[in-house]
Amino acid sequence: MATAPPQALQAAQTAPPRLAWLDALRGIGALAVVGEHLTTWAMPWLRPTSFNLGLYGVLVFFLVSGYIIPTSLERHGDVRAFWIGRLFRLYPLYLAVIGLVLALAWWIPIRQEVPRDASSVAAHATMLIDAVGSGAVLNTMWTLSYEMIFYLMVAALFVTGVRDRRGLLPVLFGLIALVAGIALSGAPLTGGWLAWLSLAALVTGLACVISGRARTAGACALGVMALALVLLSSRVPWFAAAILAVMFTGTAIHRWQRGEGPLWPVAIAASLVTSTPLWAVNAGWWWVQPDVWSLTIVLAGATFAAAMAWRARRVPALLAGLGTISYSLYLVHLPILLIVMELAGEMRWSPLPAQVGISVAYLGVLLPCSWLSHRLLERPMQRAGRRLVERLSATGATRQRRPRAAADRASPAAR
Repeated sequence: MATAPPQALQAAQTAPPRLAWLDALRGIGALAVVGEHLTTWAMPWLRPTSFNLGLYGVLVFFLVSGYIIPTSLERHGDVRAFWIGRLFRLYPLYLAVIGLVLALAWWIPIRQEVPRDASSVAAHATMLIDAVGSGAVLNTMWTLSYEMIFYLMVAALFVTGVRDRRGLLPVLFGLIALVAGIALSGAPLTGGWLAWLSLAALVTGLACVISGRARTAGACALGVMALALVLLSSRVPWFAAAILAVMFTGTAIHRWQRGEGPLWPVAIAASLVTSTPLWAVNAGWWWVQPDVWSLTIVLAGATFAAAMAWRARRVPALLAGLGTISYSLYLVHLPILLIVMELAGEMRWSPLPAQVGISVAYLGVLLPCSWLSHRLLERPMQRAGRRLVERLSATGATRQRRPRAAADRASPAAR
């Protein structure tokens, strides 16, 4: 079996334990998503049907984001640095993978769910693909829509001073999911104009936040837009609200761990999210059937709880190493799998040795490619983002010193 490159594992071994267990969770989540797609094609006998392996991995990812993102923003206290960091963290690899998929379109056609007009460009430019009812060039990219929605909401809460130390937000979004599931059979608003409107709003709002001009107003407007997209234009409104309930559950867990909030909202939110498909009018997929959906949520929650309990101990280097390259692993694995599928053909009825062999070969290509994209693209762009933040901070400090120095020279006390 192929393993993560030694450089990634060495970096994970030197990471602080507090971060290493989160990296391990990211590694587990990424492996689960890869496993869902790989076993569906090559080893269907290994694919679980009692729960959804891919959704399990996604829920683990969302819990990690909810756990770390709000408190990280509060700890650093700089919403401009937060957004610059996020943009430099997410977009370079995201755009590179989109470019790869488009370059291969002559050989591997783009999914039919992707609109064949300019609105698709606008939807991909914001990452709000699923939230505006569009289709992504890779079906794994739908999760990035809700990562972006979560960032927009967290930033709005931060600039307004709302910290939700009582854990009400996961319960609120759990209730919204339940009501939306009963009341809405689909998105109330549809059309390509949503992608263009959200693009204009995102560019304008982020310009306000990063420039410092009308920063609070810009962040709040983006937060309101994010909430509106969830309720009015996401593909399945109850599912979008349930995702946010899961992410804010991660935040509530972190606050409870630090003694800043209760744990009971976590149980209520989990109950609401688990029960919503029972009443939802739009819940016909196999993975939201009560038994499958419930087990998937329980397994994701149990995995997160087990990792928390293990956080003070040494984390397996393999999992933590995979966690450091998890974003590359998540985005890169499907284009490589599509190429392998085209080359190898149908594998579901192939002999067992052939299925195992092609799976091992695929992982042997995927892991080094993921490490390379992390090393050559992700890390340099993250460093560039940090340098930009430092440059902007130094420029701002210089501008503040100049008026103060001028005032000192003009004052009688200074003379």
